[in-house]
Amino acid sequence: MPDIAPAPRPLPRPVRASRQEHLRAHNLAVVLGHVVDAVAPPSRAQIAAATGLSRGAVTGLTDLLVDAGLVRELDPVVLARAGRPAVPLAPVAGRVAGVGLEVNVDYLGVRAVDLAGGVLGEHVEHVDLRGSAPVDALDRLGALAAPLLDRLAADRVHLAGAALALPGLVDRVTGPLRLAPNLGWRDVDVLDVLVTAGTLGGLVPRLANEANLAARAEAHARRATGPASFLYVSGEVGIGGAVVLDGELFTGRHGWSGEIGHVVVDGRAPGRDGTLEALAGQDAIASSAGLAGRPFADVVAAAAAGDPRAVAAAHGAGRWLGLAVASVANVVDVAHVVLGGSFARLAPHVRGPVQDALDAHVIFAPWSAPQVVAAVAGDYPALSGGALAVLRQAVAAPDALLAGVPRGAVRP
Repeated sequence: MPDIAPAPRPLPRPVRASRQEHLRAHNLAVVLGHVVDAVAPPSRAQIAAATGLSRGAVTGLTDLLVDAGLVRELDPVVLARAGRPAVPLAPVAGRVAGVGLEVNVDYLGVRAVDLAGGVLGEHVEHVDLRGSAPVDALDRLGALAAPLLDRLAADRVHLAGAALALPGLVDRVTGPLRLAPNLGWRDVDVLDVLVTAGTLGGLVPRLANEANLAARAEAHARRATGPASFLYVSGEVGIGGAVVLDGELFTGRHGWSGEIGHVVVDGRAPGRDGTLEALAGQDAIASSAGLAGRPFADVVAAAAAGDPRAVAAAHGAGRWLGLAVASVANVVDVAHVVLGGSFARLAPHVRGPVQDALDAHVIFAPWSAPQVVAAVAGDYPALSGGALAVLRQAVAAPDALLAGVPRGAVRP
């Protein structure tokens, strides 16, 4: 029988409405969100204790979710104290899914994740998209996504929506994409291109920055162990970043925060040559390692094998990265740095120089020691982060799920 862990912190509640039907929807979202976000399956009593709802209210709301096929009861767990065994609750797998899509500089990707956190399918295609035409790249993404979307439909999985990760400045939710310098895209109305061409079969995704969605996946993966506040640094061809405070993304006024790759760390270099991205991005590391033009996996393998040039290139990138993140830490008061993307793959060689820079340059280090860790959200985290963002939005509006989820057999 599964153990029942202490109930996690509940999801932020929607704004309370005065009308009874709105209050019911609010409470339904709280209960469903608590089950979906739980690290270990909670019981009805734990949900009541964590949310402040009465046990009777939780029981009624849970029954609705069970009847709708969104939540299932697990085997009862006998408690040490007297009383009836507790019945843990968990999301039903394979019933509702969110889809994460990504256009990055050197790959395209799609991943479907269900309410239980399981991956229902994914496809990734490695391709050089520098200088590509937006319509061509997005058409290629649509072709990559089509088989997975068709399979979800055939399996009667309710699609809650999709989110598209892009490597640049994206106006909140709908765009446009203002600038993706490594793609060579500027002021692209991505949604208009998708809708006009029917690229995703009528599916209209939310838009977001790649690093922000990757950080969302990382926050979800760390919801039990922490830290709840951290600076996420995404190392790819470009370098992105995101600030997570108490488990929530801080995106800034326009959604443009976290562009750490454009921080100037060497003022002596002309133009953009002194930016963190120019000095510590994948191309810069590969060039310093003597492996320019080779797949970045070759750089990682060379560093792991102890190749002196590859190790020195990783150390050099770590020193530049450390200067940038130390400045950010001093501004936003975040003591933890999470290395994602290429920096996570080179973490044994990058972590030390970054830590040294934080210890030397973060003013509050003597009282709140900075820590540098590698990301734990897995490969292509922006794909998971996009799917999780969609599912979170769906959980906040559970009536639509109750109406839209089919009652047929659940996909195993």
